[in-house]
Amino acid sequence: MGDAWIALALSLKVALWATVLDLVLGVAVGWVLARKRFPGRELLDALLTLPMVMPPTVLGYYLLVVIGRNGPIGGWLHDSFGINLIFTWQAAVIAAAVVAFPLVAKAARSAFETVDPQLEQAARVLGVSGMGVFLRVTLPLAWRGVLAGTLLAFARSMGEFGATLMVAGSIPGKTQTLSIAVYEAVQAGQDDTANLLVLVTSVSCILVLLAATRLAPTRKALP
Repeated sequence: MGDAWIALALSLKVALWATVLDLVLGVAVGWVLARKRFPGRELLDALLTLPMVMPPTVLGYYLLVVIGRNGPIGGWLHDSFGINLIFTWQAAVIAAAVVAFPLVAKAARSAFETVDPQLEQAARVLGVSGMGVFLRVTLPLAWRGVLAGTLLAFARSMGEFGATLMVAGSIPGKTQTLSIAVYEAVQAGQDDTANLLVLVTSVSCILVLLAATRLAPTRKALP
C-alpha cells in the first residue's frame, strides 16, 4: 500500500514540473502563433500538435534518440556535465511535458486570438511596453483559456504511460508513476493495489477536468 502512495507522490511531482514547463513554453508559442504572421506558421502549429496524435511509444522512441546517451542532447549533457537523463524522474518530466504540450499551446493560441488587438494597440499608444501590454492587457484577458489548457495538461501528465515507460522505465520509488504502477500491479495480480491506484487516478482526473470546464471561456448563446 505504501508503494501506491509513493507512486502518487511521484506522479504529482512529475505532472507539476511538466505542467510548469508546458505553461511557460506553451504560452510563448501560443502567443507567437496567435499574433505573428510568417511563412510556415500553420505547418509549425501542425508539427507542435503531433504529440496529441502520435503513438506514445513512437514518441518515446524519438525522445530516446534525442535525450539518450548517444543522442545530440543526451550525449552533450553526459559528456559536458556527466548527466544521464534516461531512467530518471527528470526523463519522466520531459516525456509528460512533450505529450501534454499541445494542450497548453492550442488553448493559449485560441485564448490570445479572442483578445481584441485594438486593446493592445491602445495600450501601446499610451506608452506601455511590449511586455507590459502582454502582462497587463493580453494575459489578463486570456487567462481563463490558458489556465483551462494548463489544467488539461496537468491531467494528461498525470496519466502519461507509453513515452514515460520508454525513457524512464519502471523503477519503484524513482520512476514508477501512477499509470505505470497500475500496469505493474495488474501484471503481478495485485488487484487491490490496482483498484486503489485506478480510483485515485480517476478521481484526480475528474476533478481537474471539472475545474478546466468551469474555467474555460464561455461562449455567448446564439439569439
